[in-house]
Amino acid sequence: MTADNSIFIGNKPFMNYVTSVVMQFTTKDAPEVIVKARGKFISRAVDVSEVAAKRFLNGQVDLKDIKIDSEEFENKEGKQVRVSTIEIILAKK
Repeated sequence: MTADNSIFIGNKPFMNYVTSVVMQFTTKDAPEVIVKARGKFISRAVDVSEVAAKRFLNGQVDLKDIKIDSEEFENKEGKQVRVSTIEIILAKK
């Protein structure tokens, strides 16, 4: 699995991410797409995955796996912080 099929969720408009997921499956013929997010964007990643799979690619794509984790890093103040992460793997049927 290459990183080409990964979509990182951030501040862009919601439909940009949904379109990206749909395009990966349709034009690039990807066998699976990974929707990744951290922290406050986790709920948006879930929404993007659900809208893409159930509204735009209904019957063509299934939820393959969900991986949750956390990352620890140092913030600007030098304090160690832990941020939750999620990877939602969608695969063609």
